[in-house]
Amino acid sequence: MNAAPEGWDLLFTDRGSELLERIGTELAAGADAARLNAGLRRDGIEPPEVAALLTQAELRRAAAAKFGALAQHLLFTRAGLEQASRAPVAALHAERFAAAGLSSVADLGCGLGAESIALIASGIEARPVELDPFTARLAEHNLGVAARRGGMVPPAVRVGDAERLGRDGADAAFLDPARRTAGHSDTRRLASPDDYSPSLGFAFGLAAEVPTGVKLGPGLEHELLPDNAEAQWVSVDGQLVETGVWFGPLARPGVRRSALVLSGDKRAELRAPGPAPDAESRPLGEFLIEPDGAVIRARLIGALAEELGAGMLSEGIAYLTADTEPHSPFARGFRIVEELPVREKELRKALAERGIGSLEIKKRGADVDPALLRKRLRLSGPHRGVLFLTRAGGRHVALLAERV
Repeated sequence: MNAAPEGWDLLFTDRGSELLERIGTELAAGADAARLNAGLRRDGIEPPEVAALLTQAELRRAAAAKFGALAQHLLFTRAGLEQASRAPVAALHAERFAAAGLSSVADLGCGLGAESIALIASGIEARPVELDPFTARLAEHNLGVAARRGGMVPPAVRVGDAERLGRDGADAAFLDPARRTAGHSDTRRLASPDDYSPSLGFAFGLAAEVPTGVKLGPGLEHELLPDNAEAQWVSVDGQLVETGVWFGPLARPGVRRSALVLSGDKRAELRAPGPAPDAESRPLGEFLIEPDGAVIRARLIGALAEELGAGMLSEGIAYLTADTEPHSPFARGFRIVEELPVREKELRKALAERGIGSLEIKKRGADVDPALLRKRLRLSGPHRGVLFLTRAGGRHVALLAERV
């Protein structure tokens, strides 16, 4: 487990930890990276080590959004950080295992260790496995930090193919299959679930043996979901982040589809025994409602529409409309100011007449690039607005709106 990019071995030493802490403090105080680079070289640090230190400091700053203050004590790769679960989401995963009374969980494909860190914090024995030796080394460092903070013995990370090594007798399993090509940076997303590692077939097959949770991308097709699983789409502060698929006692009775919305320290969940049929389309009302991405992906727009007394803006378009102001953690509401011309030349003139200088453009069912359109509209003026380019009742519309 000693393979490391050139210069990165320093990060695992006490000297490296001290340097990273110093660099982090100086960057937070506004220090220039180029000057830090020069200073480290004057101190006799080799160029590859300087590059490793500055890269790691940058990754730690980026990781704060997912790991909070703990990020300043962990080690990351760019690719690993991108796939790692956010700490609050991983904590909810661990809650499921704890609520089911499970004492040990095999974290198969542990990456940098985010899920195992949450398991440790919940008092559950984590048994992590990672295919890539260097990522496993980083995970072992990170789990050591988390375990020692809780006065626990750090778990060893088994290195190898999770499908071959298996769960090592653990009560349950959690899998976060790699959905990007191998590497620590500049990776690309895998298009087919057949190429995930561990494979989707292995993950779902394991669920027939022990309670199992599988973290997948939010774009997962419903047709791939087993009938005996609960699928939960999760969004964090408006960003759709994952699909969690849960089996056995980890799946809640009567729940097969759910949308979990996390906003700050608040959480709200829309649950259903299956996908909800879409609501009927209705004429444009005073308000336009934009469902959260988790609701859309979970196919629960119809359930939300019923809750809000709303209808579909147009068949096949994931916007709702209503005559009463919506109040829901599962959607954002907009008051429709007026309908504007759809043709670009006339639209530009209408926006200029209204003094719209700042415009947020949202689109569904319209073949347009919002960024390019905004440039062509040549906006100027003191007012702000939101423009929806979509369909209402089957026809293309441009709706000027304001947030409520």
